[in-house]
Amino acid sequence: MAKHKIISQAEWLIARKAHLVKEKAFTRARDELSRGRRELPWTPVEKEYRFDGREGEKTLADLFDRRSQLLVYHFMFGADWEQGCKSCSFLADSYNGAVTHLAHRDVTMVTASIAPLGKLEAFKQRMGWDFKWVSSAPSNFNRDFHVSFTEQERRDSTGTDNYRDSSFPVEEGPGISAFVIDSGQMYHTYSSYGRGLDMLITAYNLLDLTPKGRDELDLDWGMQWLRHHNRYDDPNADDPIH
Repeated sequence: MAKHKIISQAEWLIARKAHLVKEKAFTRARDELSRGRRELPWTPVEKEYRFDGREGEKTLADLFDRRSQLLVYHFMFGADWEQGCKSCSFLADSYNGAVTHLAHRDVTMVTASIAPLGKLEAFKQRMGWDFKWVSSAPSNFNRDFHVSFTEQERRDSTGTDNYRDSSFPVEEGPGISAFVIDSGQMYHTYSSYGRGLDMLITAYNLLDLTPKGRDELDLDWGMQWLRHHNRYDDPNADDPIH
């Protein structure tokens, strides 16, 4: 841990109040950013995307479950993977408990992955989650929302990742997308990828309050330390993605 200056409680209070001014400015800037996000234009969803779920095949409109707003978390789980991405699992640990609260604010949240439904259900049971998880395999949903990449795109960096002409390092990438139904028409209102997902991770927000913070600067890559929550004591749980 870096060496810190040690001061009296009275001096600490002065420093804390000075930093509070910066925190308040950040809060106001974040509120303004959120307002701007809500004011982004919408684009109609013209395709009828289909998904496999526990209740059978569903359209994207069906996933709204009689609410007007829908959030879809794009969870990295390739068709031939044996388990889901550990970083996406980190996020899912955070939002699993929020789904019920969102439902009471006119928002349905579902998780979607390209893997077959059976694999998703088995992994969901292993992890102890209860959110709705659907397979996006029946349509081009993952491709159209830029979270699935071909081998050639990855080799030549010719895909689109986080609104750049690039490609994710593996065939599946993470993201979250928002949709709304207004006057019978469905619209895509927002998608976010990369560090834009940080706000969803409760554990990171808590770590940011601690003296060491996320403590990742000496790692080869940020989430290198991460494991599925049931594999921290497993010496073989060292795969960088899944």
